[in-house]
Amino acid sequence: MKKNLHPAHAPCPCDSGKPYAECCAPWHKGMDAGVYAPTAEALMRSRYSGYVLGLLEYLLFTWHPSTAPGDLELPPVKWLGLEVRHAMEAGDAGVVEFVARCRDGGKAQRMHETSRFVRQDGRWYYIDGQMHGAE
Repeated sequence: MKKNLHPAHAPCPCDSGKPYAECCAPWHKGMDAGVYAPTAEALMRSRYSGYVLGLLEYLLFTWHPSTAPGDLELPPVKWLGLEVRHAMEAGDAGVVEFVARCRDGGKAQRMHETSRFVRQDGRWYYIDGQMHGAE
């Protein structure tokens, strides 16, 4: 896994308003200790932060085995921010709608997605996402 150099006291990349150490860091560091994101939204935010920080191993670890790619390459973009528009859980299923902002070269873009999550054995996994029209 890429070494995470994000300062623990700095704001979390997921734009929660919390320091990284109190937000996504525990989930990023907890893979081997069985410490997992407690909600679908927390997992989605930690995955966004994983993209920002280049944590490929974490992204694959949190992807449901039935839909996970065998390998993953990070897009060559600079992530600029995250807005969670809606998050819902019903039993062991979760849905999170979000907009992630990024810059690809010199062009700013917005990725609007509704992601599906499932909880198995107390652990949330990303299943897939539906992209919405360009914003």
